[in-house]
Amino acid sequence: MAPDSFPGVKMHSITTSAFSITVPAELELPLVLDSPHSGFQFPDNFRPSASMEVIRTGWDAYLEDLWGSATALGATLIAANVSRGYIDLNRAPDDIDQALLGQTWPGPCHPSESCRRGMGLIRRLALPEVPMYDRLLTAAEVEARLRDYYLPYRAILREAIETVVARHGRVWHLDLHSMKSRGNRMNIDAGQPRPDLVISDRLGQTSHPAVTGWIADQFRNLGYRVNINAPYQGGDIVHTYGAPARGRNSIQIEINRAIYLDETTCEKNPNYGVLKQDINRFLEGFAEKIRHSTMDFS
Repeated sequence: MAPDSFPGVKMHSITTSAFSITVPAELELPLVLDSPHSGFQFPDNFRPSASMEVIRTGWDAYLEDLWGSATALGATLIAANVSRGYIDLNRAPDDIDQALLGQTWPGPCHPSESCRRGMGLIRRLALPEVPMYDRLLTAAEVEARLRDYYLPYRAILREAIETVVARHGRVWHLDLHSMKSRGNRMNIDAGQPRPDLVISDRLGQTSHPAVTGWIADQFRNLGYRVNINAPYQGGDIVHTYGAPARGRNSIQIEINRAIYLDETTCEKNPNYGVLKQDINRFLEGFAEKIRHSTMDFS
């Protein structure tokens, strides 16, 4: 079911260069969803040397559509508009790759393991051995990307979560992603086939494990192969906003792209509608569960 299948549900939508957000007029459900990598817009100053075909391999295509029925159930949905090739909204703001800059970064700099493999806040590599740029960036360029895209996205996500907590006293947050069907040399699972879904909570730090397990079981019951915290354990977004002891369960969900699209062209495949129906079934069950459960689903 798509949101337009519910003509009686009133929505408020805002679109900026950084994000789009849809909020039901009545926040009936303590649920926020966000998709930080589903954008594919590029500011004029991007100027990559990598081709669009290569950059597209990092696109979490169509997630805002696949999960769109959540708003009809009373949840908030946020989706990035800017491409992760330009700035990765799921990295820490100090996950800076100094090798990409022509000068010393003026602020805190704490590169992650992903950053060292070329996938930091600003990507150095688009694919293994494929540089994103044929030039070094200035600190001012990176600061502008943080100011114009990263900080507005993080601010609206924080506001959405806190608004729900203020109304309901708790929130469930789903951070939505897609993944290649097989890891490449920049990934920790290089060359390995991936399951249909990976459900992550940073090893129980960002969500009650019972909630994470319940989500995994729902997709298993729909016939999908599901891992928990492998090969992904959860990125900076769930790390930042997940605090189960304070009524904030934050869970990352990765969907294998081969299920619903052609990984070369990013065109929807014949199974797209099936996946969308299954996500709708999950969301309906999840909505019912969180309406009547404690934070840890006990």
